[in-house]
Amino acid sequence: MQTLTPVQTNEREIFMDVLRGFAILGIFIANLNGFSWYSEQAKAVGPFLLPEWDHKMNFLHHLFIEGKFYSIFSLLFGWGIALQIKRGMAKGVDAVPTVRRRLLFMLLLGFIHLLIWPGDIVFFYALLGFLLLPLRKFSNKALLVSGGLLILSPILLYGLKMLFPVLNTPADLMGGAGMQLTGSMLNIKSEEEFMNVMNNGTWWDVLKSDIGGIFFRYSHLFFVSRISKVLGMFLIGYVIGRTDFYKNIMQHKKLLYYVIAVGIIVGLPANYFLAHYMSTAMLDYFMLKEKGMYQTIAYALGVAPLAMAYVGLFMLSFQTAAGKKILSVLAPAGKMAFSNYIIQSLIGNFIFLGAGLGYMGKVGPVYYTLFGVAVFIIQVILSTAWLKYFNYGPVEWLWRSATYKKWQPFRKQKIISASG
Repeated sequence: MQTLTPVQTNEREIFMDVLRGFAILGIFIANLNGFSWYSEQAKAVGPFLLPEWDHKMNFLHHLFIEGKFYSIFSLLFGWGIALQIKRGMAKGVDAVPTVRRRLLFMLLLGFIHLLIWPGDIVFFYALLGFLLLPLRKFSNKALLVSGGLLILSPILLYGLKMLFPVLNTPADLMGGAGMQLTGSMLNIKSEEEFMNVMNNGTWWDVLKSDIGGIFFRYSHLFFVSRISKVLGMFLIGYVIGRTDFYKNIMQHKKLLYYVIAVGIIVGLPANYFLAHYMSTAMLDYFMLKEKGMYQTIAYALGVAPLAMAYVGLFMLSFQTAAGKKILSVLAPAGKMAFSNYIIQSLIGNFIFLGAGLGYMGKVGPVYYTLFGVAVFIIQVILSTAWLKYFNYGPVEWLWRSATYKKWQPFRKQKIISASG
């Protein structure tokens, strides 16, 4: 009986690695707002703070980055699971048990990452991955319609929370648990004391704050209806993978142009309004006020369409010889996406927290964007060098070995050619 084995290098879809590499760049830049603890309201001064330009850069982040890159990653997640199940079917093997085991170890690795960076998304993806598996049995049309409705559903959910605040109880309970746990573990009673610990504490203090931070993270995810947003993109990605959409892209060019057009014509204006409300009325959003509803509508209509437009443009570019050559530079970073994601968190903590170099609150969007791009370029170079000698990134190797219950070959074998 055949068993499911890991995808070999020559079986990998390079385009997915390219897109994954692009996504972790955007995710890192988005996360740097959290790593840096930048606040426009703080009115801090310093050589890496440019108030006027930082405000403009923040607006651009909301316009072009906010939500788009985790949406692309969500799409890739569903796409990848579909391909794994298709591979199993082609070999006459039920891949679902392997996928479940993969998700289980992803859950474990995500939890470890939560202790490094409470903004982790891996643990959350693994949880939702278990929801995706039973939904895969629906037709492609049902999955696409469901995905679209899930992406739009935060509008309804936000409206219901405005009318019935009790519906926000899960987020309130988690936020309260986070405050109680953080206060108890760090022996603090105010936000000012917490910031003092982050500025002057040890790595042990950081770990304790991250444990409490897990509850704040999931309070936020519940409040912003991230479950429906991510699951919706999972379903769309699953259809892309199951239908071999990318492999038959030339047959779907008209649809691809339509997706790009909608992403630009609808997505860009919606994201402009999203950026406006995020820059001027963020408090209203968390207070469940009218402008918060406007922001929710702009997010629902803008983020996923623009993310899909990014994907469509990458697909078309990758069909050209020049585009493929240029974009393939990103593939090694994408192949090691999980390792690079964790490294980004370690770098973010070390640079900004008081236990590290202590640049917390001292670097604005202009400089931390440049920093993010520089770190990513170095990651591309190092990933390219690493993969010349190793089959996987270190985290990917552990993950695959656990998934398939067998240590995978880590180092690449030298191919010795014989002459004569």
